[in-house]
Amino acid sequence: MKLINEKGKLFGVINVVDLLVLLAAIAVVIGVGYKLFAPQITEIASPQVPMTVVVRVRGATPFLVEELQRNDQVGKQLVSGNSYTSAKITDMQIEDYVQQVTTADGRIVNATDPSKKDIIFTIETTVPKDTASPSIGTQEIRAGRTMIVKTNDFETTGNIEMVDIADSAE
Repeated sequence: MKLINEKGKLFGVINVVDLLVLLAAIAVVIGVGYKLFAPQITEIASPQVPMTVVVRVRGATPFLVEELQRNDQVGKQLVSGNSYTSAKITDMQIEDYVQQVTTADGRIVNATDPSKKDIIFTIETTVPKDTASPSIGTQEIRAGRTMIVKTNDFETTGNIEMVDIADSAE
């Protein structure tokens, strides 16, 4: 039996071009399946533990503070790109913005800004146990880094002040 017969069929069963098209279609289906289900497979394979992140937006302008008071973000899911993440804002506090200023006699003192405020977000999610690079969406989470706090109707950037990853699944 010939590998390809006189009609161009592989083993006399299927045309070579048809076989290549079929293999390409199967590769596309596998690629799409992997893209859709790989994160879920990772979550099943690796136990998840709670992570709490505190992000401070220093010296937020009055219009931003007014918008947050009008449109509370507590309970909203964070967005990464065009997709929701599993992270949610669980608390939001607004505090006075204190900065150091130099007085006329050369002393450095703390002064409260009359219009700017600090906004502190507490964000909770789950991450794989013993992960070396905890993340929310595409952002790696480590104290000292900046983080974009983005929901479906709000976005700002702050500094991560605290990261608490639980030792084991609860």
